[in-house]
Amino acid sequence: MLAIIIELGWPVWPLILASVLALALIIERSIALRREKILPATLLADVTALWNKRQVSPRVLAELEKNSPLGRVLAAALRNDHATREGAMQQVEAAGAVVANRLSKNLTLLGSIGSIAPLLGLLGTVVGMIAIFASQHGASNPQELARGISVALYCTAFGIIVAVPAVLTYRHFRRVVDDYLVDMEDQAERLLEQVYDVDGRG
Repeated sequence: MLAIIIELGWPVWPLILASVLALALIIERSIALRREKILPATLLADVTALWNKRQVSPRVLAELEKNSPLGRVLAAALRNDHATREGAMQQVEAAGAVVANRLSKNLTLLGSIGSIAPLLGLLGTVVGMIAIFASQHGASNPQELARGISVALYCTAFGIIVAVPAVLTYRHFRRVVDDYLVDMEDQAERLLEQVYDVDGRG
């Protein structure tokens, strides 16, 4: 394999770089998007209990916002506790937009790698073909020509190998982020129902 990479020359190096970068992004997003880190299981119940005990203070809200992305959304709902429920939901949506942007970090780059990798592989194949046919020795010897073409096609295969997991994981992470955002909005609405039912506002 190393001999093939060396023989392919410079066109294969962008693909190697793309594969390393894609792997790093997949690992980073897998760690960053763990459910327990984004949506702590007991956070809504804990916040509701604090609200019922009238223990929600600016310091508590600041700590809640730093707790997790869900905490940021719930804190936005409680910071608007003297306004209407519609106003509170607007604050929740604004916080949700910020959270969505942060959760989607690096996903665009991962998706771009999945889209570009096959093109880089095709470029390597084309460059290899040009080099083969430009060489009189390769073009005149059928065995050398066949071998040169097979080596050049490795670039296309390598590009597809890099692209498939990048695209699949990109779509998986996008779905995970979307599910998290829906869950956050649902929990924020449940918190607001509790807040406004208790206070009789809205």
